[in-house]
Amino acid sequence: MNQVVRYTPPEAEAPARTRKRAQARGGNFGVLDIGSSKIVCIVARIESDGTPRALGFGWRGAAGIKNGSVIDPAAAETAIRAAVAQAEEMADVQLRGVIVNLSCGQPESRSLNVQWPVGGRAVTDIDISTMLHEGRRRAEAEGRASVHAMPLGFTVDETPGVPDPRGMVCDNLSARLHMVDAAENALSNLRLCLARCDLDVEEVVSAPFASGLACLDDDEMELGTVMVEMGAGTTSIAVFNEGALWYTAQLPIGGWHVTNDLARGLSTPIAHAERIKTMHGSALEGDDKGEMLPVPQVGDAGDHLARVPRRMIVNIIRPRLEETFELLRDRLDAAGMPRDTTRRIVLSGGASQLIGSTELASRVLDRPATQIRLARPHRVRGLPETALSPGFATTIGLLHWAGGHGRPVMDIGAGVPHGGTLRRLGDWLKRWW
Repeated sequence: MNQVVRYTPPEAEAPARTRKRAQARGGNFGVLDIGSSKIVCIVARIESDGTPRALGFGWRGAAGIKNGSVIDPAAAETAIRAAVAQAEEMADVQLRGVIVNLSCGQPESRSLNVQWPVGGRAVTDIDISTMLHEGRRRAEAEGRASVHAMPLGFTVDETPGVPDPRGMVCDNLSARLHMVDAAENALSNLRLCLARCDLDVEEVVSAPFASGLACLDDDEMELGTVMVEMGAGTTSIAVFNEGALWYTAQLPIGGWHVTNDLARGLSTPIAHAERIKTMHGSALEGDDKGEMLPVPQVGDAGDHLARVPRRMIVNIIRPRLEETFELLRDRLDAAGMPRDTTRRIVLSGGASQLIGSTELASRVLDRPATQIRLARPHRVRGLPETALSPGFATTIGLLHWAGGHGRPVMDIGAGVPHGGTLRRLGDWLKRWW
């Protein structure tokens, strides 16, 4: 069941957020982007300047994955092992665990207000951690697992807008938490699949959140931007404001649906429909130039090629993209996000690269064309130029997360599912697998 959480603005007195970066990972590490169309693994390390350097890179077409969820563990294991082995061989490093993206389990946002009696002493890390675990406990009580738990502001007694209350003396402490959670069973299946590949899940990071870390600059995060990750199976949303993640949601529609529409509408094999989308796909009306394209027909083994006008391909692609942006518009409206927070839109993911996607988004979302752009991931040393495209935004964002970008300055455990079935399952796997 999808739960729409309406946005509640923070206290007006809240000061601007600092740009301090949390602690980066040390040594070599691995990130794994598991999508419906591709699986990407990168072995990297964080340099002395806090930026990531890729040491090895592996890529395979996805198998056993649908809408970001594992549906065939054996097929998914084969694809994941191949991508990881390629990256490990290039880097001459063996991975024991990975930071993985979250696309499964219908991830959703929720805002929680947690109160904690301090009793007239100074606030400690334990107080903050206890409040955060209370937010996680509420999520787990509904069969959901907490993935991110980010404090958006504290109230110390009657004083709101405190960014970090540690060391302050008070009787009562209140926190407004932004929680990102997902279905616990879906995350358990993900962990089981990676355990079959001899990998631990070290951290889980929301896919659109990671894409934002890869593609947005500090001003965009501060002033308000909607990051739209248009993947193969799903379209995910992350709203950034005041330097933090304020909202996230997922739509059950993506680039694969465009491919499927082309295959049905043109009576052509799915593989060729994907090629047509990649080579000739467009959502611009009038973008046909009178071209006639050869299209093999289903069941003809390539012996018979129909010739269809490119206009027909545009007329198939455009309605599906319009539907995607209409669902995005409705979800943002239902969440009640302030207009100035969602005015700027950045598109990433493979489906965002269709010609005319930004123009169509401008019309459907009622945004000026100057406020919508295609993502350009920040350059990462050691990666080939082909990996610095919108389709790899999530993967690159995982590297930046490892470097401390986007983590709460108070390191109180965000990003790692804790407790409940997931923790017990991980302990069991380590002991008996």
